[in-house]
Amino acid sequence: MTDRSAFDTNVITMTRFVMEEGRRAKGTGEFTQLLNSLCTAIKAISTAVRKAGIANLYGIAGSTNVTGDQVKKLDILSNDLVINMLKSSFSTCVIVSEEKKDAVIVETEKRGKYIVCVDPLDGSSNIDCLVSIGTIFAIYRKVSPDEPSGKDALQPGRNLVAAGYALYGSATMLVLATSAGGVNCFMLDPAIGEFILVDRDVKIKKKGNIYSLNEGYAKYFDPAVTEYLKKKKFPEDGSSPYGARYIGSMVADVHRTLVYGGIFLYPANSKSPKGKLRLLYECNPMAFIIEKAGGIATTGHQAILDIVPEDIHQRVPVVLGSPDDVKEYLEIVKKHATK
Repeated sequence: MTDRSAFDTNVITMTRFVMEEGRRAKGTGEFTQLLNSLCTAIKAISTAVRKAGIANLYGIAGSTNVTGDQVKKLDILSNDLVINMLKSSFSTCVIVSEEKKDAVIVETEKRGKYIVCVDPLDGSSNIDCLVSIGTIFAIYRKVSPDEPSGKDALQPGRNLVAAGYALYGSATMLVLATSAGGVNCFMLDPAIGEFILVDRDVKIKKKGNIYSLNEGYAKYFDPAVTEYLKKKKFPEDGSSPYGARYIGSMVADVHRTLVYGGIFLYPANSKSPKGKLRLLYECNPMAFIIEKAGGIATTGHQAILDIVPEDIHQRVPVVLGSPDDVKEYLEIVKKHATK
């Protein structure tokens, strides 16, 4: 941007940015249509989050979703907004949502070539206490010639066309990673209702000084996780111990990790041996972003993006962040595996 103190007359919006990228790639414009519609939903969710107390959108809606989480009123609103906007973009054929047991198959007359996996409102257990929450999405191309079905979404993260998240915090930020480019951050300017490019080609630090996980589950941790945490708290080389930060909204915790460096962990444990977070609309998109930013994302045994999904709501362990921090964790896991 030019002079930040003045009104920018040549502002780079997300739509402009994606259109320019598409022109270079000689695209059809369908991807831009999809992202525009998704942005409309995100702007609407952002507004709903800001006025939730006034509009009586807090509290439990009286049901649980397919993954067992209590559904909040804002969850239902966000899910409806995202699905309706994606359908009306004429660019999607299959939509997988955390809030829906089965994949949503778009009506024939509205179909396009993309598959979208989305967590419409991540971290919704934090809604009532005003902690940052977000929306996570992953975009694939349909690869099979068959009639669209939920199976079309069962692709490894390596096939992703794009992934991103919106963070509803002190401001609303959209972080977007594409297969052809890097990681770019856009801030919602409420004055003009547009996402403005604020950080281009973001890279994660090689090593951080923050670890992030729910230590309330320490009783159930694998020995490798326990040893790694001990090394972070009581360094044997005389260096300063790592700081601990855990918000409980994946979007907020991963965004902090991207910006400041360090490591985010939601590993498998004796209580959740397959992990807790969902592969298609939580782990894959975040792993894609972190890898594009130069970091590492793993289950502890294989790269997240290499996993071939078996179910649309499949759970996996996840450890991601700065490359040196994740490598140190993997060395400890490897040591324990040989015992």
